Amino acid sequence: MIHNIEQNIEKIKNLLSTYLTPDEIKNRLELIEKINQLKKEKNAVILGHNYMTPDVFYGVSDFTGDSLYLSEQAAKTNADIIIFNGVYFMAETAKILNPEKKVLIADETAGCSLSESVKPEQLKKFRRENPGIPVISYINSSAEVKALSDIICTSANAVKVINSVKEDTVLFLPDSYLAANVQKETSKKIITWNGKCMVHELFTPFDIELSKKTFPGVHIIAHPECNPEITKIADFTGSTSQIQKYVEQKRPDKIFLLTECSMGENIKARFPEIQFVSTCQMCPHMKKINLDMIYHSITNEKFEINVEPEIIEKARISLNRMFEIN
Repeated sequence: MIHNIEQNIEKIKNLLSTYLTPDEIKNRLELIEKINQLKKEKNAVILGHNYMTPDVFYGVSDFTGDSLYLSEQAAKTNADIIIFNGVYFMAETAKILNPEKKVLIADETAGCSLSESVKPEQLKKFRRENPGIPVISYINSSAEVKALSDIICTSANAVKVINSVKEDTVLFLPDSYLAANVQKETSKKIITWNGKCMVHELFTPFDIELSKKTFPGVHIIAHPECNPEITKIADFTGSTSQIQKYVEQKRPDKIFLLTECSMGENIKARFPEIQFVSTCQMCPHMKKINLDMIYHSITNEKFEINVEPEIIEKARISLNRMFEIN
């Protein structure tokens, strides 16, 4: 999604007024103005993942969406600098697709439990011991792992990518829950990795049962990184982009959204008539990215993402195979 940031100011004020004082809101808006001014001076573009807080999402991000969409959009701009408001593997993907641009992340410690669950050495060992088994890596993986993979997928196109390979058995990494959910939709045998999203694995069937009892008629929407016990009783399961489209088309009265908290906040800002109920889970890594850190990053042009040219070249091959399938 492309944002008209100036038109979002009132939306941001309304969102912040629920938990900030007028002075705190004033400070946030001043910081937003400073960041947007620096962005023009430095010919920079700011990308905001769906899990960013509303002030970042609506206030300073030129494009918002899932990680792959954002990296693709950045490649279409003439910006000299890309600031990726997300976690580290996302900024790496932006660098892979935009090797000639300077790519920054506001906090270099913003990691991901999925990306960190598979080490390049482990994958190399698997490939040595299992020649002939194609490796399909979820985009939530490091640049090095992407470079060692045959093809990349997203949560939205995982089934399509897996079905595209000629072999009957594939290794899918790192998300074991996503693999289990995909297994229900393909005849391929999927070897899984022991990785889980630290946000989505926290949701339980009990959360849904309690939500349905407390809020009759609630619509249950889950991300495929959730446990298959969750997705089988959800009304809809989809990627962040698919969830947004679903909400836009269906407009349920009440929603229990089983994903990161800010995703719900940002959707609610677009559809204030929808009631979002029950609990959400917060990603501590995503929340390291805030306006203060972004201002520091764009001012000092820190922290720059550097990926070895050889890794970029190999990772682009696995990404391009996915693009060809799409």
